[in-house]
Amino acid sequence: MANPFQKIRNNQQFYFENTLRKSSLFERKQKLKKVKKWIKANENHIIKVLYDDFKKSPEEVRIAEIKPVISEINDALKNLRDWAAPQRVRTPLYLLGSKSHIISQPKGLNLIIAPWNFPFNLTIGPLISAIAAGNCTVLKPSELTPNCEQLIVRMITELFPPEEITVITGGVEETTQLLDLEWDHIFFTGSPQVGKLVMKAASNHLTPVTLELGGKNPVIVDKTANLKDTAQKLIWGKLLNNGQSCVSPNYVLVHSKIKAKLIVELKKALTKMYGKTKEDIESNNELTRVVNKRHFKRITSLIDKSIEQGANVIIGNDTNSDNNYISPTILDNITTSSAIFKDEIFGPVLPLIEFQLLDEAISIINKEEAPLALYIFSSSKKNTKNIIRNTSAGTTGINETTIQFIHGNLPFGGNGHSGIGRSHGKYGFTAFSNERAILKQLRGFTTVKLIYPPTNKFKRFIIRFMTWKM
Repeated sequence: MANPFQKIRNNQQFYFENTLRKSSLFERKQKLKKVKKWIKANENHIIKVLYDDFKKSPEEVRIAEIKPVISEINDALKNLRDWAAPQRVRTPLYLLGSKSHIISQPKGLNLIIAPWNFPFNLTIGPLISAIAAGNCTVLKPSELTPNCEQLIVRMITELFPPEEITVITGGVEETTQLLDLEWDHIFFTGSPQVGKLVMKAASNHLTPVTLELGGKNPVIVDKTANLKDTAQKLIWGKLLNNGQSCVSPNYVLVHSKIKAKLIVELKKALTKMYGKTKEDIESNNELTRVVNKRHFKRITSLIDKSIEQGANVIIGNDTNSDNNYISPTILDNITTSSAIFKDEIFGPVLPLIEFQLLDEAISIINKEEAPLALYIFSSSKKNTKNIIRNTSAGTTGINETTIQFIHGNLPFGGNGHSGIGRSHGKYGFTAFSNERAILKQLRGFTTVKLIYPPTNKFKRFIIRFMTWKM
């Protein structure tokens, strides 16, 4: 049976080879400006569809969905000429006479598979890098946020011809069919489980991939931490998008001597941000809902199993299945065998695990797969350096959570189980570019000709000299 998307891929291939490959930086910038203009003109509609999908507040949409995309565009508009400029490289002595440089060329045909948790940001953000690098792209947004999916269809249809950028809707079947085709690059954001399937499919064509996955992001709070500040940042970072974020704090390793004080501050921070009573919190329009019933049941099941295993509910665990509401929940008496510890939570639940020695906390982290993010709350430079030196993570926040994602000058990506490759800014441009090495040699005699056959005593000396001295 023929692949239903083969024709789309073929049309993009023809367009790339005959048109887009020759596009100028000016043309790419104009496209980015068009995207920016469209987003600004449709800001209220973006806000509406994300509220319709899972009740994201206007403020959260602006901060976490629109702002990162606009920042990507502005960064590319400002720096694209520098990113794309040929890079001169030093010539080693044994290649004396030659000149070398590196040029960035578009890879060609790209597939971007986006998740549901930040459906606008994580679809359009990578697309900005692909456009800046001069590529054709097929977008596959998530079917779990259908209103945003349709908005992206309209957006791309209004801005680009389908042979340059097109959107494919649907679910697992459509994604599988797309992955069966040959691409020049695949950019996937989602779970490690699905990431493995994407990588396996890509291997059939030796397609390079960027995999932005997830993992259980740990937090270490040591005895020297400013607990009021720590609590505020933990509550905000945890409840942004209701915990449905790949960089959300997943569990807190807190020193036993300050745990009680941290709990007090967490309660204060929650009250200040979201309300005093259960009714206040549930009615707060700045608290996003769980995306669907399946994820609602998954999260509540994790809580219930953990309680059965001895966990204590410090805050929350109020639910309403009618609108997929789970109140902000903090669990104590958690161990590494607790159900809530085993999986990435992706919801508004924050487990606390005690430690006495810093090495204990480091050991717990290192027994798990390397996370996408690690957060450290400490006033001790010694402790901070010790943690960083002895752990692995894609990104790290010191006395902060989450916001490293929107820092355009930092590479974003995972480590091992939490992802492959880097994105954002120049790193995103590079991901969608082929860095082509160019060497230009002199005509006639060159130092390299000294090693051509036939070999004699003098040439043997030259080869030994070049091997060890040059």
